[in-house]
Amino acid sequence: MIRRLPHASNEQGSTLLLMIFYGFLALSLVLVALAATSLYLEHKRLLSFADGAALAGSEAFTLAAVQVGAVGPRPQLRSDDVSAAVDEYLRLVPHDSFEALSVTSAASADGQSASVTLRSWWRPPVLTFVVPDGVPLEVTVVSRAVFH
Repeated sequence: MIRRLPHASNEQGSTLLLMIFYGFLALSLVLVALAATSLYLEHKRLLSFADGAALAGSEAFTLAAVQVGAVGPRPQLRSDDVSAAVDEYLRLVPHDSFEALSVTSAASADGQSASVTLRSWWRPPVLTFVVPDGVPLEVTVVSRAVFH
């Protein structure tokens, strides 16, 4: 004879706890994905801004500084001119959306390329206990001055 166990009544609400847990887990994953996407986009924005600054720095030469050699004309960049051009670029181009934007370095190591390093601070759009309060971002871009 098959004997049936009585229906256990102490399992009431067990699915509710699972639903709350999985809802919390799903919300946490969405917030982490949102923060990761925001960090990626902020890094790309800072990289694009640094590209413009490096381009301005690589064009910071005068025609008197152009040397004509066997391979053609080559401009000679000076670190002071590159730094001044980057500072002028930062003065002219609006950059209020970046938090604590600063120029770490702007120089020309070889006389033909401008190297610009910018630093900014990223904060997540929604504060959670999983994501840190903020992350420093730093990008370095090198732009070369050439004649064709």
